[in-house]
Amino acid sequence: MVGILAMSKAGHDKGTIYVIIREEGEYVYVADGRIRTVNRPKKKNNKHVQIIKQKRITEPESGFDDLKIRKIIKEYQEEGNVKG
Repeated sequence: MVGILAMSKAGHDKGTIYVIIREEGEYVYVADGRIRTVNRPKKKNNKHVQIIKQKRITEPESGFDDLKIRKIIKEYQEEGNVKG
């Protein structure tokens, strides 16, 4: 699931779009490039995130950076998929 767009289904950040940057057991670490950066990702339970785009957005081998994550999320929102 690493590199895929996901939306938070629960918690104070419900409805926020993230990119999954790491998996660890039943948890994923997500970043939005702004509040939750690559260096300070949010830890979420798998059942509290909904995959919103199955296609891998960015390859983990190339690494993640906040600017790239912000751009990916913005492009997705501009497609009219999510109000932001």
